[in-house]
Amino acid sequence: MQRVQCHRPESLAGHNFPEVSVGGRCIEASRIARELQYHPATALKDAWHAAATSLVIHALLVCRADQLKIQADSDEQRIALLLERELRVPDPNDAQCRRYFQNNRSRFHTPVLLQVSHILLIAQADDSQRRDQQRALAARMLEQLTADPEAFAELARQHSACPSAKQGGALGQLTKGQTVAEFEQEVWRLPQGLWPHPLETRYGVHIVRVDHRAEGLPLNYSDAADRIRQYLHEQATRTALSQYLQLLSQEIGVTGINFTTADSPLVQ
Repeated sequence: MQRVQCHRPESLAGHNFPEVSVGGRCIEASRIARELQYHPATALKDAWHAAATSLVIHALLVCRADQLKIQADSDEQRIALLLERELRVPDPNDAQCRRYFQNNRSRFHTPVLLQVSHILLIAQADDSQRRDQQRALAARMLEQLTADPEAFAELARQHSACPSAKQGGALGQLTKGQTVAEFEQEVWRLPQGLWPHPLETRYGVHIVRVDHRAEGLPLNYSDAADRIRQYLHEQATRTALSQYLQLLSQEIGVTGINFTTADSPLVQ
């Protein structure tokens, strides 16, 4: 798997990217270089394209605000006034919300409740030798725990580098967002009981036991209606903004990049 990188302005040194302009006005290469750091990507060309697209979007909106003589203290305020004036998105009606609910019922339920214990065998991500040692230790400990499940708390107290070691590895009840992303991504999929494979995060190798798992309960439409209405309105707003920017790009003119807005953070 390729690693997403945060590219710095100096990353463009020695690379020859095209000149980008909006309405005949050039966007300086130095501005694109400074924008790079806000658009992490595996490849420099992808980061450059995302950075250039972001600046093109800003330039298009400022240009349109100039055309309409919209005045404010900052470009951001002018853009907000412009979109309020030109981007009209109707609120979804009740029938649309109910239809979405009926077609996507599996998405609407109370949160899954998890109680988790773990043993953290610490190893930095770039220390391959230490990682291998901890993987081997984790494998031996999992064999021991399979034979003697009651040994978990004592092994946690002896080996875990997490403060939860004092509680025998118990993290208690988890909610999403409490743990690092790579741990959370895996642990919420696990069934109740000792997971027979180690999990790895930026901190090291984890042995994980799900002590209790309660699946979420289905929500009624009345409980989900506000979320659905907000989601549909945001979706319609993104679509309308994307179409609006495409129209502006055709009217004002963009050169130097293949201008699309679907993946731009501004539209998202």
